[in-house]
Amino acid sequence: MPESRPAISPELISRQVLFRILFRLVLLITFATFGSRGFGQAFAALSALSAVFCTVTGAMRREAIFGPALTHWDEAAVYAVAGHVARSVV
Repeated sequence: MPESRPAISPELISRQVLFRILFRLVLLITFATFGSRGFGQAFAALSALSAVFCTVTGAMRREAIFGPALTHWDEAAVYAVAGHVARSVV
């Protein structure tokens, strides 16, 4: 029985995830700029919420954590690290 190939290549999926990460980071930075608590705390909180959202989405879609393409799990890791850096630096 021939193996089924994915309809969308992993490179295209990874590009979509990279675009999502950059777009959401721009949004988070924009919202954190107008936050009343200060940029660092607002950005850390928004990044933590984004990490939780991406984790739940990755679990619901049953994406592979260490797959060949970038997934919501990788996106959650980026936001978790960004939030931790923002909290410790600022």
